[in-house]
Amino acid sequence: MNFPILEFDSAEAIIEPISRQQRLDVPTAAVACFFPPLIDELVAAHGGVTIVGLPSLKSLHVIQWNGQPLAIFYPGMGSGLSAVVLDRVIAMGCTSVVACGGAGALVDLPLGHVVIPSSAIRDEGASYHYLAPAREVHTAPTVLEVLVAVASKQEELFSVGKTWTTDGFFRTTRSKLNQRVSEGCITVEMETASLLAVAERRGINFGQYLFAGDNLAGVEWDHRGWEEAEDARRRTFDLAAEAALNLACGSSKK
Repeated sequence: MNFPILEFDSAEAIIEPISRQQRLDVPTAAVACFFPPLIDELVAAHGGVTIVGLPSLKSLHVIQWNGQPLAIFYPGMGSGLSAVVLDRVIAMGCTSVVACGGAGALVDLPLGHVVIPSSAIRDEGASYHYLAPAREVHTAPTVLEVLVAVASKQEELFSVGKTWTTDGFFRTTRSKLNQRVSEGCITVEMETASLLAVAERRGINFGQYLFAGDNLAGVEWDHRGWEEAEDARRRTFDLAAEAALNLACGSSKK
């Protein structure tokens, strides 16, 4: 079983992100937002300043959120690109990052229902370059506690559970789906495991809010028009922004 993806090496890399990305005057709190149109709206509405371009072909911006500076950026789709972008953003100086995005529902969750991943099954590639091989990667308990507290404070209906991160968007078979559900997964997406792995490797705070988008729990796939669910996008961003600022504040007090 000599697979290259399992040949983890914990040594320092030949090219570390700090060698390609200088530290910048950015807030420690950041939201990794998977909704580019929402980022554009927020930059226009909150006096956003564009700081630097990213490999996702979008930029990192800084806005004022409830009187506090907050970095926002689009990580890009998929485990590999999002891992590279997060690594660059960490090198800039962001150390408390909360992502907001959508996910496929593997169980009966209403459209827009918020999910806080407690762990992710590593069925993708990027995480194996950051952490030793394992089936799952977990959200740090201290981070999970903050995300749950923020959602509770905002009286958001939410579930805490396991997500399935996969590179195979068009290879989600029924047998694989059933296996993941039997393991406790309630959502499927393409980035959480890699982002958690990068964060653990770099020693930063990272968590994620997902909202239930398309539905894979039934006999047939139901898109549910989730890509136009603007209210769900905004609610998950609001949660992520407050959580990132809370995490940054807690870190500064340590």
